[in-house]
Amino acid sequence: MLIQRLMKVALLGSEWVLYLLIGLSVLSITAMLERWFYFRKRTDDLDDLRKKLVAKLNDDDVAGAEKLLDKSPAIEARVVREALRWLPGGADAMADAVDSELSRIKKELERGTNLLGTLGNNAPFIGLFGTVLGVIIAFSALGDAGQNTSQMGGVMKGIAESLIATGVGLFVAIPAVVAYNVVQKRISEIESGAISLAKLTTAWAKSQVGRAASAEASEAASSASSPDLDDEPVKSVRGNGAVSNVA
Repeated sequence: MLIQRLMKVALLGSEWVLYLLIGLSVLSITAMLERWFYFRKRTDDLDDLRKKLVAKLNDDDVAGAEKLLDKSPAIEARVVREALRWLPGGADAMADAVDSELSRIKKELERGTNLLGTLGNNAPFIGLFGTVLGVIIAFSALGDAGQNTSQMGGVMKGIAESLIATGVGLFVAIPAVVAYNVVQKRISEIESGAISLAKLTTAWAKSQVGRAASAEASEAASSASSPDLDDEPVKSVRGNGAVSNVA
């Protein structure tokens, strides 16, 4: 009883599977284009940005470094800009700010990747499902034909047409998998670039602390080596020409 009901559903045809795959392909292409425009709009020359940032930090121009990062469209610059806000807290605070900002923008970077990954993994199975439905219809027609060999050509044609669903499923899945891998690689590059620039700023912050400590030590040593006038004996001259030391 159950098999007969499922057979009736299967005999409704597999054409709807093709329409489903076409709709999914449109969603996949839309997600690819959205990610392409997103990353293209937020791309900058990181080597040039790094050189300019190093120059600003060497001059201790924090305000200039912030303006430089504000002008850059790169996501890496936005992460480092957030780190500089926590400069008064030291290098540890800046490192925590970088981790927080990267975690915050993770969802923004990965938007659409779940769709691409899901289509890449499951579109072939959807196509295969359509093929199975087509084969069921073809064999059902073959059973109805009986010994009528004149209808065998139509049955074989139906089986061949059913394989189109598998081909369409692969056509949808392959670009989705490629796009997913490209996006993941781009996200990894952004995270690496942001961490590299952030470590540069934290290294500069640590060097500032070291220079301040070195300056304090030099000042203390200079104070210790200079004579203290209050501790020197005061010479007074007596009337008879004798000189006495008065503490």
